[in-house]
Amino acid sequence: MQNSTTIGFIGAGNMAYALISGLINNGLNAQNIKLSDTDAALLSLRANEFNLEVFTDNTALASQCDIIVFAVKPQILSVVCKELQAHIDHKPLMISIAAGVRATDINRWLGGDSAIVRSMPNTPALLGKGATGMMANDAVNDEQKALAEQILGAVSQCLWVEDEKMIDAVTALSGSGPAYFFLMIESMAKAGVALGLDEKTAEQLSIQTALGASMMASNGEDSAHELRAKVTSPNGTTQAAIESFQDQNFEMIVSHAMRAAFDRARKMGTELGDDD
Repeated sequence: MQNSTTIGFIGAGNMAYALISGLINNGLNAQNIKLSDTDAALLSLRANEFNLEVFTDNTALASQCDIIVFAVKPQILSVVCKELQAHIDHKPLMISIAAGVRATDINRWLGGDSAIVRSMPNTPALLGKGATGMMANDAVNDEQKALAEQILGAVSQCLWVEDEKMIDAVTALSGSGPAYFFLMIESMAKAGVALGLDEKTAEQLSIQTALGASMMASNGEDSAHELRAKVTSPNGTTQAAIESFQDQNFEMIVSHAMRAAFDRARKMGTELGDDD
């Protein structure tokens, strides 16, 4: 990313914090980053943390930036976009991390002809271990796609999808996905306590098991299916557990849960897009 590129974040919450931290850690000068929010106390905190310029006026920020990242709650994004309409004649790249809000609606609220990347990061981005799905509208060129990937890639692995509808699938898989694993960890720990382990030991074993399994899966040498087969000895303890999962239709439970998240994401897009 060129040192002359200026990135503005609208919204100073946790995800903006994660992205700004990642960009600075990757060598971007804080002078190239600007931040706006209505919360003066939060802005002061961020200014002290990163030594960057902050604004309470989104339009003042927008007029000075080559790239604008929308890091606000989805419910207020329409208001934020509409107030920017008269201040983006220089056509900055717009990146949205607001869940559920469609690029077509963002473009309409901005007045049309905007280059927009819609993304769905997840909370492990706060640790630099995120997964982000991304899509670009037709106004985004290759250089802008590369810039968007550099920004979001500072804290996550980035994967592009061609069809915006697939962002809803990303939301159901990786966007909401960390909660599925937290539920699994929580459930395993409770089961361990029921089998006689103390609560702290059961929790630590569950967390470390999840971490180790994830690292093995991310190693890339074997698929998740192959890894599962390798640790499932015939007539052993793991096989007994797996068969119990399958008897309860574990795969269908996961499928139904992700379908529920997918359907809710699509409904949110319709509901939020009705704000004209």
